[in-house]
Amino acid sequence: MGEKISGTGRKVIAAFDFDGTIIKHDSLFVFIWYAVSLKRIILSTVKVMPYLVLYKLKVIPNFKAKEKLFTALFKGVTITDFNMLCKDFAVVIQKMVKPEALEKIEWHRQNGHEIIIISASVENWIIPWAKSNGIDAVLATQIEVSDGLITGKFLSKNCHGAEKVNRLLQHLPNRDSYVLYAYGDSNGDKDLLQFADHKFYRVFV
Repeated sequence: MGEKISGTGRKVIAAFDFDGTIIKHDSLFVFIWYAVSLKRIILSTVKVMPYLVLYKLKVIPNFKAKEKLFTALFKGVTITDFNMLCKDFAVVIQKMVKPEALEKIEWHRQNGHEIIIISASVENWIIPWAKSNGIDAVLATQIEVSDGLITGKFLSKNCHGAEKVNRLLQHLPNRDSYVLYAYGDSNGDKDLLQFADHKFYRVFV
């Protein structure tokens, strides 16, 4: 265990959830506090309050409520400015990383395994941190951009539950060709964990 090619002759893939697994918090809300003024946060929260209430009443899913908040905060922002914020945000992410998660990522990297993050969070602020920490791929929420401006809409499906497995299979369709390690911390990760050969729920060993 731990070699680039497993004992069965298959390559090894390590798939990590991001929020709550690699880092301690929900990255969306931390990014909002980092990137947006308090005044704008308050005004936007008031604007989307009906959707937040519907989420609390379990009428709409978490993902849809987050999309409404993201739209209120970032619609009309240039993608260039947004990506600059995301790049600088990598320093904040690093401070939230669980030491044991980083240690396990390093273990996989040293053994030549392919490391993937699969997350419902926005890929733009995950990718800069991922690149600087040897992550091979990020499968996360993609945002819509029109004429260089963020529309506020999410392009991809909610990467939660069975969709995490779907995104992995889109990236690596031949399941029999690899041994899969999966790491998660919530119900949204359980489909991926069940799909894995080696599953780690809220632990890394």
